[in-house]
Amino acid sequence: MPVGTKSVQDPPQPTPALEAAAIREQLERLLAHPLFSNSKRYPVLLAYTVEQTLKGNAAELKERSIGIEVFGRSPSYDANADPVVRITAGEVRKRLMQYYYDSSHDGEIVIELPSGSYVPFIHPPEPPQQAELVLAAAEPAPQILTPPPTLVPHRTVPRRRWLFLAFLFGLAIAASFGIGWQFRDFRDFRPPTPPSSIDRFWAPITAGTTTATYCLGEPAKNIDVGSINSFDAPVSGSSQEQEPLYFRLHLSGHLALADVITLTRTAAALETRHKAFRVLPASEASFAQLREGPIVLIGGFDNIWTLRVTQKLRFGFESKDGVAIIVDRKSPQQTSWATAWDLPYQKLSRDYAIVARIHDNTTGQPVIVAAGISEEGTEAAGEILYNPVYLDSLLAKLPANWEQLNMEAVIETQVIEGHPGPPSILAVETW
Repeated sequence: MPVGTKSVQDPPQPTPALEAAAIREQLERLLAHPLFSNSKRYPVLLAYTVEQTLKGNAAELKERSIGIEVFGRSPSYDANADPVVRITAGEVRKRLMQYYYDSSHDGEIVIELPSGSYVPFIHPPEPPQQAELVLAAAEPAPQILTPPPTLVPHRTVPRRRWLFLAFLFGLAIAASFGIGWQFRDFRDFRPPTPPSSIDRFWAPITAGTTTATYCLGEPAKNIDVGSINSFDAPVSGSSQEQEPLYFRLHLSGHLALADVITLTRTAAALETRHKAFRVLPASEASFAQLREGPIVLIGGFDNIWTLRVTQKLRFGFESKDGVAIIVDRKSPQQTSWATAWDLPYQKLSRDYAIVARIHDNTTGQPVIVAAGISEEGTEAAGEILYNPVYLDSLLAKLPANWEQLNMEAVIETQVIEGHPGPPSILAVETW
């Protein structure tokens, strides 16, 4: 019987240590989940830190040792110039929180990676308000005892009969004037929760009853850039033709994997408000369909609708002389936000993207855009749309009345082994 359910006469008992076998079983369960199984770096780091802890080597889990043992870095590598361990650990922390946030995992052993540390924090599932235990299989679990509750003598309150009679008299007067009284159980009263920054940012999309449309890029398609100005022209080209490098990266069917990841993560803003939405590839989304309701555009050069919408904005996408560019139309000479099309994918170290929230005059609909030069930029842009930490960093650069304005921003992300790091804001425009 748990300590909290014992009578005050029973002496409290210590919580037994978790078995190493049970911890490894939970680790395998985590590694098999899509949050980890679809990545190369995240499961390796998680498995290594847990296993070293179980072997009693937790004190050796430092950034440099992990970089050498897990990611094959040389013993003399510069951790500041190559923050692969920190970025990967941050993603592992985030994915562990996402995993345990799902109520279907209640009752499982909890493995966490505390911020600022590479030593996992492992403890059994606990009821609310129960003290957490740090459990390591290599050492006996500390005995944490809960003292019995202090018994407070019941104090009798004198009756105030005249107050009770006055209350009844007041009810009678109210009834005589036809005033309806409504009684509420104030024990269940909760003050209204103010809308979050994500709620406010997504309000133009989630408001109303019309169906929202997610329009995703298609890297397997070769876009005819000349069709940008023609809203009725289909996307031309064949998947068998020669295409730029980034149009074929990480394909998931006919959609880019980063676009699908951004879709699944941002769709929560619509699902929690029971907002109906549909998903269309860019080549199948007609102008008539986009006029039916709010729009979310994901993907840059592989999404013809993103190219069409952003061509009228300050920041947009252009391809010149074999270079993919996010151009600043107020300063056309600005070309630092660029990537060469023929750059080997393994050498991609930075990517750039556009995040926008506008009212598009052509479709007459509110539009949100998350679009990178390559997939890594799109994924980083999407993170701003669902992660309140990064969204707040963007909103801090906007005017106080940003909810009534159109906004567009350029972001940058560092890319390590094909994975984007945290997004940083480079430029912002509001109107």
